[in-house]
Amino acid sequence: MFIFSPSPRIKRSPFYDSTVKEGVKSFYPYNNVFLPTGYGNPEKEYWNLINRVTMWDVGCQRQIQLLGEDSEKLAQILSPRIITDLDIGQSKYIPLCNHMGTIINDPIILKLDNNKFWFSIADSNILFWARSIAYERNMKVEIIEADASPLAVQGPKAEDILSSLMGNWIREIKHYRFKETNLEGIPLIIARSGWSKQGGFELYLMDKNKGTKLWNLVKEAGKPWNISPGYPNTTERIENGLLSWGGDTDDETNPFEVRLKKFVDLDLDNEVIGMTALKKIDKEGPKRHQLGIIIHSDEKRSSHPKWFDIIDKNEKVGSVTCGIWSWKFNKNIGFALISRDYKSGDKVEVKIEKDYVSATLTDLPFNLQEV
Repeated sequence: MFIFSPSPRIKRSPFYDSTVKEGVKSFYPYNNVFLPTGYGNPEKEYWNLINRVTMWDVGCQRQIQLLGEDSEKLAQILSPRIITDLDIGQSKYIPLCNHMGTIINDPIILKLDNNKFWFSIADSNILFWARSIAYERNMKVEIIEADASPLAVQGPKAEDILSSLMGNWIREIKHYRFKETNLEGIPLIIARSGWSKQGGFELYLMDKNKGTKLWNLVKEAGKPWNISPGYPNTTERIENGLLSWGGDTDDETNPFEVRLKKFVDLDLDNEVIGMTALKKIDKEGPKRHQLGIIIHSDEKRSSHPKWFDIIDKNEKVGSVTCGIWSWKFNKNIGFALISRDYKSGDKVEVKIEKDYVSATLTDLPFNLQEV
């Protein structure tokens, strides 16, 4: 058993005290912030998300703010997807790439005003990246980490809870849209988004001193729907084919290898970081692609902290980047990053420690009938 030693390097979100009071059992350091990862009953927590509603402390999801007359220009230079067509109050998923076309983060970009944008980032320091790109181009833009910490409300009953708390206008917010509001003196941005396929919202708290108050208001409003504390659920995200940047990617992964081609606009100018490389990769074709994998084992496997080799004819042909027991499918499932020579239906082996376990490749997202 390990514990985290107290350190100012690992920060507590505005909702940290509330999660401790709720009985959180484990954390993970994400963007140098504590991210809750369990409350003691993984199967119950999974079904709460699937059937009802859960609230997540995802204050670790930091907001890199671009503010100034060159903010949109910089946002586009950083993004291999067109962002100049965004309306105020609209967001997009962006696979940020380096000059080699490798994914270095996959944030949501939010347009708050004509000269104000947020990158809501995954687990890497995009603040320094954005500042360096802006500095070398002498751009007029201020780049900071905004005081904004998301509280996610995810699950099929999320809309009912928030409409009861804030009004029926919540139901009118479309996917990847958001609205700025105030709840009992708490400044918020309410976005219909979140890292699950069960539906829900993210409440961007813009006053770090009011985290406990917001948590309690949502919890109280959620009582008729049996709301419970949760977290970004590994089982649910794998079942639904959601990518984990840094978990399912390595230092050479490009968007085309992990089903993100639709989020890359190859007509963009080569001034966009990585665009020259991405056009070349698209023309030549990526060497790997991402598939689902079913591991044929009676053992109900938990999430693994490292990649496992995929073996065929005594040679490594790819890696299992994530895997877990699925309560929905009653099978061990995961993602494979594998040579393009392999396709759905092919039989392979997975080397798990010293054992070789048979497995079958399949398309993503997983299909109940096929699995």
